[in-house]
Amino acid sequence: MRKILSVVALVATLTLTGCMSYKSVPYIQNSSDVDLSEATNLYDARIMPKDQFTITVNDPLDADAVRMFNMVVQSSRENSTSSNLNSNYLSNQSSLIVYTVDNDGYIKFPILGKIKVVGMTKFELEDYIANQIVGNYTKERPLVVVNYTNFKISVLGEVASPGQYTVSNGKVNIFEALAMARDLTIWGRRDCVKIIRESSKGEKMITELNLNDANIINSPFYQLQQNDIVYVTPNKTKAKNSGVGSETSLWFTSTSILVSLASLLYNILKK
Repeated sequence: MRKILSVVALVATLTLTGCMSYKSVPYIQNSSDVDLSEATNLYDARIMPKDQFTITVNDPLDADAVRMFNMVVQSSRENSTSSNLNSNYLSNQSSLIVYTVDNDGYIKFPILGKIKVVGMTKFELEDYIANQIVGNYTKERPLVVVNYTNFKISVLGEVASPGQYTVSNGKVNIFEALAMARDLTIWGRRDCVKIIRESSKGEKMITELNLNDANIINSPFYQLQQNDIVYVTPNKTKAKNSGVGSETSLWFTSTSILVSLASLLYNILKK
C-alpha cells in the first residue's frame, strides 16, 4: 500500500514540476558589452491616426484673446442649470473637447482649421499652434498644452496582471510596461517577448525581444508606442502543463479510486 502511494506521489511531482535554467531568468545580463552611444536621445511619441488628446491655450495677460481656441463640452447638468448658479460652478462643469486624429492625420482646430498633426510629437504640435496664434490673435506667445487621453498599451501572456494600461505622460518602455503588469510569471520566457505594432500607415508588424540581452536598449521597440501589444510567451513547462488540466485531474481521480479499492480489498482479504 505504501509503495503504491509513493509511486502516485512521485508521478504527480514529476508531472507538475519542471526545471528552469538560471541563465534564462535574469534580465539584461550582458550590460557591460553593450554600446549605449546610440541610446542617448530622449524619446518622444509621434502622433498617429486615432490618437486622442486635449489642447489648452492660455494667455495669462489676456485670457479673452485665447478663449475661442479652448472648445469645451458642457455637461447635461450644466445645460439645465438654474439662474442662481454662479459662473464658477458653470466653468467647473465643463470639460475640454477631445480631438481625434483622422485616418489622414488631421484634426480640426478652432479658427486655425485643419492641421496635419500625424508624425509630430506633442511638443512640436504645441509649438506649431503657439506660432500660428502669436502675432495673429495675441500679442504675447500663448502657452499651449497638449495632453494624450488614450495613450495605452496592452500586456498579455505570462505576466502577473495582464490587462490594458493607460500612460499619462505618453512615454513607456518595455520594462516599465512589464512593471505595470507586475512582472513575468515563472512560466514566462524572458527571451521571447513579442511586440505587436501598427504603424501610422496601418502596417502591422510583430517582433520578438530578448529581455536577457542588454542590446534590447538599442532596439526601436524598446520604447513602446501607443496601442502596442506586449505578449509574453509561455515556456515549455507551462505549455506541457497546460495539457495536463482535465486529463490529469481525471487520471488522479481514477488513481485515487483504484488506491481506495486496493486498500479496501487488502483489508477484507487480511481478515
